[in-house]
Amino acid sequence: MTGIDETHDPQLRSWVASANEPGTDFPVQNLPYGRFRRSASEEPWRIGVAIGDQILDLKLATGQCPWDAPVAALLEPLAEGDLASLMTCSIDERRLLRLALSTALREGSLQGPFLELCLLPQDDATMTLPCRIGDYTDFYTGIHHATAVGKLFRPDQPLLPNYKWVPIGYHGRSSSIGVSGNDFMRPRGQFRVAADAPPVFDASRRLDYELELGAFVAQGNALGQPVAIADAEDHLFGICLLNDWSARDIQPWEYQPLGPFLSKSFATTISPWIVSMEALAPYRCAWGRPDGDPQPLAYLDAASNRERGAIDITLEVWLQTAAMRKRGERAVRLSASNFRDAYWTLAQLVAHHSSNGCNLGVGDLLGTGTQSGPQAGQGGSLLELTQGGRQPIKLPNGESRTFLEDGDCVTLRAACAREGAARIGFGNCSATVLGASPVAQVRS
Repeated sequence: MTGIDETHDPQLRSWVASANEPGTDFPVQNLPYGRFRRSASEEPWRIGVAIGDQILDLKLATGQCPWDAPVAALLEPLAEGDLASLMTCSIDERRLLRLALSTALREGSLQGPFLELCLLPQDDATMTLPCRIGDYTDFYTGIHHATAVGKLFRPDQPLLPNYKWVPIGYHGRSSSIGVSGNDFMRPRGQFRVAADAPPVFDASRRLDYELELGAFVAQGNALGQPVAIADAEDHLFGICLLNDWSARDIQPWEYQPLGPFLSKSFATTISPWIVSMEALAPYRCAWGRPDGDPQPLAYLDAASNRERGAIDITLEVWLQTAAMRKRGERAVRLSASNFRDAYWTLAQLVAHHSSNGCNLGVGDLLGTGTQSGPQAGQGGSLLELTQGGRQPIKLPNGESRTFLEDGDCVTLRAACAREGAARIGFGNCSATVLGASPVAQVRS
């Protein structure tokens, strides 16, 4: 089954005018979920659906608009801010709600007059994490990133022998995940300035971004019960943008032999809207390995994964420095790549993560790792674009960058666009680097 139905019809238009504008991230064919409340208010968080430049407030929509009983039952917990309730539902129930929302938001909808009273401009909303993220695992699916970084440190063996056999990942820090717009302080840590000198403890001098996607787990699995690759996508709810901020000077000093630690745990930023797996159906494409590469082991292989495991998502990184912002200059694009180039699929990440019996939970977040392209200039991090800091990037205003400076604002963007389908986007994933974090003080 392709999963494509009437909600994906590119001819659909909405009575929300901004949802019909060319280039909008949130046409009626998208309908992503997020958690919000009105800015400067203390009202309870509730779930909303992005439509054009507006948010459909599902708390108001539940009370103001008539719905069929099965749909009303799905909406009730969302009105109270509980997205996990929908994540645990069956795919058929999620599709039922998507169809109901699509029908209600289309031109000519009988529910339109009721729902007009339930809209809030996105600019007037404060967003928070869409759900409780119990655990966070970051993978390394971008082979072009892995190869480029490997060449910097191991020219004779950029990829380690296990890379093409096993999806590499590490356990991240869910408590430091923030939503777009939450700025963060430059981390301090221990690193070496010179190979023949002892380490220092100081503010990171090689702060970097990483262009990633994050996949939210829907239905979990019981401890000791692995998820089969053919069933793995049933355990995914949707995708957001993810920036895995990285301190490149702290990272190489600490990561052997156990992997990343404080170089990654100080901040991770995600976009506030989850684009559902159902919305992504038109942009699925075949997945396969290059000639000569090993085929995945049986537990990571399925016909469905080969036929439609990849997703065509264009990814971009934009930078606005403090000087640009002061002069009213727009951000500049640093790179672009596509998620279809990932070496491992989302289904394979779920299957591998659970293969030892690990129990994934509702709302767990799986990062894809940095998504770089095969061509020069398609790197998803400054580490790649500047060749480890040896080749600074020249910006149009005369500034240059090897790594991020205080005041730099990095924005990730993404969109899906294919012939015969409407363009949908993910919204922005932005944060600004503030000054260094304070040094711990001894209490008197």
